Amino acid sequence: MLSDLKRIIDQICRDRGFDKKLLIEAIEEAVESAAKKKLGSRRDIEVRFNEEFGEVEVFQFRTVVQEVADEQTEITLDEARKLDPEVQLEDELGEKMENIEDLGRIAAQSAKQVIIHKMKDAEREVIYEMFKDRKGEVVSGIVQRFERGNMIVNLGRTDAILPRDQQIPKRSFKQGDRIRAYLDDVRQNARDSQLILSRTCNDFLAKLFTMEVPEIAEGIVEIMGVSREPGFRAKIAVSSLETDVDPVGACVGMKGSRVQNVVQELQGERIDIVPWSPDPAKYVYNALAPAHVSMVMADEEAKTLLVVVPNDQLSLAIGRQGQNVRLASRLLGWRIDVKSEQRYANLEDPGYQGLLSIDGIEEPLADQLLSRGVFSIEKLAEAAVEELIVIRSLDEEQAQQLIETAVKRVADGQGTVAPDAGADEGDTAEGDNKEATGTDEIGEEAVVQVEGEEMENQPVEDGQK
Repeated sequence: MLSDLKRIIDQICRDRGFDKKLLIEAIEEAVESAAKKKLGSRRDIEVRFNEEFGEVEVFQFRTVVQEVADEQTEITLDEARKLDPEVQLEDELGEKMENIEDLGRIAAQSAKQVIIHKMKDAEREVIYEMFKDRKGEVVSGIVQRFERGNMIVNLGRTDAILPRDQQIPKRSFKQGDRIRAYLDDVRQNARDSQLILSRTCNDFLAKLFTMEVPEIAEGIVEIMGVSREPGFRAKIAVSSLETDVDPVGACVGMKGSRVQNVVQELQGERIDIVPWSPDPAKYVYNALAPAHVSMVMADEEAKTLLVVVPNDQLSLAIGRQGQNVRLASRLLGWRIDVKSEQRYANLEDPGYQGLLSIDGIEEPLADQLLSRGVFSIEKLAEAAVEELIVIRSLDEEQAQQLIETAVKRVADGQGTVAPDAGADEGDTAEGDNKEATGTDEIGEEAVVQVEGEEMENQPVEDGQK
C-alpha cells in the first residue's frame, strides 16, 4: 500500500468531516474483500491498519495439521514451524501476507466499491448530524439544477431537493439564483436526497415574519395562525402580549417595509395580517376583511359560523373563486357559511322555506324563482312551464316535475303561504328580488368546509379586483 496512506486518510477526514475510525474500517473491509476474491473466499483473513507506519497489514490464519486437506484453511506442521518453531498441532497460526498491492484488477475494483459505499454512508451520517437540529429553519442556497421538475439546491456542504409540489406555482428560478426555503425534513437513511425543502408550507411564511419582525422573535407578538394559497394569497393572525404593542402594525412595519420584504421573498403573494381574537365572531369579522360583516352566529358545538354581510359586500367577502372565505375558514378552523343580508332575509321567509323543502330546489334556484315572483309553493303550482324554462338551469322536464310536485303539495295541504301572498300579483316585489339576487345563474352564497374545501356554489369575482 502507499506509504502516505495515513496522510490521505487524515486529509479526507478533515475535508469531509468523517470520523477517522469509520474511514479506516472502510479501508480494512475493502482490502479484506479484495484479498478473499484474489486468494479464496474460505481463507480466514484479518486486515489491520498500522497507524505507526501508515500501511495496511493483511494476516492469514490457518490451522496446523499433520496432513493438509484444504490449503486455504490448513498448513502442515513442518511449514508452520518454519514460521514459528514453537507451534503445535491444532494451533491457529497467523501469517502476514506480503505484496498485497498486487491483488488483481477485479479485486481492486471490489475494494474501491466498498470504500465508496462506506464513504457515502459516512457522509450521509455527517449530513444528518449537521442538519437534524436545523429542521424547521429557513435555509439559503443556490439553485444548482432541475430534475423532472424538482429543484436541486446547493446549501454549501450538500445538496437539498425542493420538490415540484413544494414550489410556488407560476414562479420561476434560474440556475445560479439564490433561494430561501423551509427545511421541512431531514432523512437519516435516504438513498437519494436527505434534505427536503418547502416554499409552500404555512411554517415558511411564519418563519419569514419571525425573521423580519423583532417583536415576534422576542415573543412580544405571537403568530396565532397561518393559511395560504401559495403564490396567490395568505392570511396570518397575530396577537400581542403587551397592550401597548399593535401586533398588526409591528408586522407591517414603517411604510409597510417589513411585510413588503416577505411579499418580495414570496414573489408577490398577497398577505392579509389579521388581529387574533378568542371570540370566534370577532375573529371571523377580522379574518374576512376588507369585507364588512353585519352579523355573525356561531355554533360552537358544530364549529360552524353563519356570517351575514351587506348585499354589496358579498363578492368581497367571498373573494375570487372563494379564496377569501376559504382562507378565513382555514385560519379559524371553523366551517364558514357566508350569506348576503337579502339571502338571510329570504331564509326567514316561510314561502322561501317552502320552496326549499321541494326536492331539486336549492337556494340558488330558489333565488331565481323568487326573482320571477314565485315566492311560495302556491305560486309555483300556478306557474306555467314556459315561465320556468327561461331559467337556464332548468329544462322543460325539470320545470314540469317541479310544478307537479308543488301542485301535489298544495292538494295535500302542505303548501306554505308567504306573508304577502294575499297581495295582488302586480304588487309582488319582483324588482326588489331581482336586485337582491343580482344574477340568474350564481346564488349569493359561499360555504367552505375546512377538511374537504368544497364550495357548494361558484362564487362571483372578487370585488377587490
